[in-house]
Amino acid sequence: MENLIEVRDLRKTYPLFTLQDLSFDLPAGVIMGCIGENGAGKSTTIKLILDLVHRDGGTVRLLGHEPAAMPLPLKEEIGVVFEDCNIPEMFNARDVEKVMRTAYRNWQPEVYAAWLQRFELPPKQSIKTYSRGMKVKLMLAIALSHQARLLILDEATSGLDPVIRDELLEVFQEFIQDEGHSVFISSHILSDLEKVCDWVLFIHKGRLEMLETRDGLREKYGLWQGSPAELAQLPPQAVVGTQASPYAVSALVRRELLPPGTVLEPVSMEEIMLYVIRKGK
Repeated sequence: MENLIEVRDLRKTYPLFTLQDLSFDLPAGVIMGCIGENGAGKSTTIKLILDLVHRDGGTVRLLGHEPAAMPLPLKEEIGVVFEDCNIPEMFNARDVEKVMRTAYRNWQPEVYAAWLQRFELPPKQSIKTYSRGMKVKLMLAIALSHQARLLILDEATSGLDPVIRDELLEVFQEFIQDEGHSVFISSHILSDLEKVCDWVLFIHKGRLEMLETRDGLREKYGLWQGSPAELAQLPPQAVVGTQASPYAVSALVRRELLPPGTVLEPVSMEEIMLYVIRKGK
């Protein structure tokens, strides 16, 4: 299976933060969600993948090429949506289309028009009057209108209401119906990612914490509850993180390391992240 993104030992150092030795692949036909706390390195990872900042070590290959050396036609096969809309606010959607016609060799005006209609974006209305949700939809319409095979989204759904987020998630699932397409998306809204992601990339304090399929996470981890004395009887290597109340303890545990018959509750992606982040506190 073709990998649309290949990252090996990626490293970037800032005065107060270091992204360290990150490695992963994004195969074709897959939605990968990138999760982690604020400042974990999600946006840094995306900027490094897109060659928007200089990396201090490691390698990146996009669609089989080093990003800086990608042929222009291949660059057009990548659609990018960031949290902020950088389109001049005095433009309307038709003005955007005129610019994109000159920017992309593979621009598809009929596809763009269809997305504007589906997203209910008025072609003549100034972008200045658009809501945040409308701006995100416009950027996504652009990204989907130049024959992109890979979508990269950095917190694009943050701050949107549940109806709009659900609409966008449906678009992502439709996009990968073509098995040559993939989506890489970072988001704080883990319930959304849990609905659509095939793979989860969890970055914590600049390091790769987990790289697992969504179903693999559910099979690998569970929530245990009991008393502190009962917790002490569990194999230490099975306990990933704990949270205590005055009367009980809950723990994120590795299922395969516990005795058969141990009662566990299903665990969500958000719970996994929270227990891991809190384990050192």
